[in-house]
Amino acid sequence: MQMPDSPTITVLYGGVSAEREVSIASGQAISDALSKAFRVECFEVNEAALPESLLSGDKVVFSALHGTFGEDGQLQALLEEANIAYCGSDAKSSRLCMDKAETKALAQEVNVPTPEAIYFEGSDVPLADDIIEQLGASLVVKPSDQGSSVGLSFAEHRSQLGIALSQIHSGNWMVEQRVRGRELTVGILNGVAMGVVEIISSTGVYDYKAKYTSGMSEYVYPAELDDAVEAKVKDHAKRIFDASGCRDFARVDFLLNGKQPYLLEVNTLPGMTATSLLPKSASCVGFDFESLVAELVAPAIARFEGKDGQ
Repeated sequence: MQMPDSPTITVLYGGVSAEREVSIASGQAISDALSKAFRVECFEVNEAALPESLLSGDKVVFSALHGTFGEDGQLQALLEEANIAYCGSDAKSSRLCMDKAETKALAQEVNVPTPEAIYFEGSDVPLADDIIEQLGASLVVKPSDQGSSVGLSFAEHRSQLGIALSQIHSGNWMVEQRVRGRELTVGILNGVAMGVVEIISSTGVYDYKAKYTSGMSEYVYPAELDDAVEAKVKDHAKRIFDASGCRDFARVDFLLNGKQPYLLEVNTLPGMTATSLLPKSASCVGFDFESLVAELVAPAIARFEGKDGQ
């Protein structure tokens, strides 16, 4: 039953990043779920620009874009300039959370543990020996401003690290101490932590292939955790969500070593198919996919209506 007085929800998907295919799947799932209760239009984004159709009419944007021109604040800044209400975090917090260096620095300020790391540009790659001297030999190499484990690699000794570094020529990168433990993630909805999800990869590494290849990972939700550990994970997730200035929703990823969670990153526009991690987290507190998507769009509709500011 569509709501006649509600604005049209414009779902943006596709985009210009390496996560385009993930975005297309998310956009389709979001559109299908929203169409049960709202007027919905979809727009496939193929360039880093706002669709001209957005600039006219009463519309609220639900972006399913990931990575560059999705989560990095560029899209959000354009929407704010055009005075268009949209779901999720604003431009400032999106930029911050997309930058893992800034996120990890903020985490340290608010006493949320995170693995030690060094950061560099692809045009100025540090020497493997210098990195190992500072961080040890068990390391993770990844872009500092991409998602979905794009470009992720692991090194356990100098030669592996040297090979990984030799393939880097551009972009922003980081090398992080490898924390071995359980992969956990928790969704935040309207400032409240939902269920904790444990990810168990068949290879022991939750990389792009493990995330998006059917059968390569299994999920336990809610995760089987001691009450104190679960409370700590949720507290850390909410603490970094608030400190980052996020709004509406996000997903926060951790590695659990013993009883100590280590923050990996904050995802301001996480994957949103019915089998994605945020819906799994939400299902622990009673949301099915359709009710979750309706809840995700509600604050943006309120901002559109002027009830919560633009």
